Amino acid sequence: MAASAYFEAFPALLRPGDPSIEFKGRTRRPPRDPVNAVLSFLYTLLRFDCSSALEGVGLDPQVGYLHSLRPGRPALALDLMEELRPILADRLTLTLINRRQLSKIDFEFRSGGSVFLNEKGRKTVIPAWQKRKQEEAIHPVLKKKVPWGLLPHIQAQLLARYLRGDMEEYVPFLWR
Repeated sequence: MAASAYFEAFPALLRPGDPSIEFKGRTRRPPRDPVNAVLSFLYTLLRFDCSSALEGVGLDPQVGYLHSLRPGRPALALDLMEELRPILADRLTLTLINRRQLSKIDFEFRSGGSVFLNEKGRKTVIPAWQKRKQEEAIHPVLKKKVPWGLLPHIQAQLLARYLRGDMEEYVPFLWR
């Protein structure tokens, strides 16, 4: 229900402009519009970062607690993504669309209604993703500036410490 309400409000964050870049709600497998195509692409990049971070601290990314367990589905990586998606992927999507860094020519509109980033679009999104990961924020637990790109690793380490009994509680990353 929370995700439904979140994505219901998402269009209000998009600047009016190119009618081919409208967002009518979250669609995936396949994405049905350019905004969903960017979200899905960035979520995939973030999922890989979260899986790597979890494996790096000795946790199995397949065994989660929020997402259902299915073969080949990295449930724990998806769980870790929940706290990071809005600040890493969603904000970048809004930035790229609202600053008009992406337009209709950056997408492939396939028969059946699916939409994907084309090579030109990916050449815009990937460097922006790498740049975003270099920006810094003050981590609430560490009380120091850390690059956004290290957040999956820091949060995976905090989660591992909690699961192993080294911490009383897991503190999710909340950005203000």
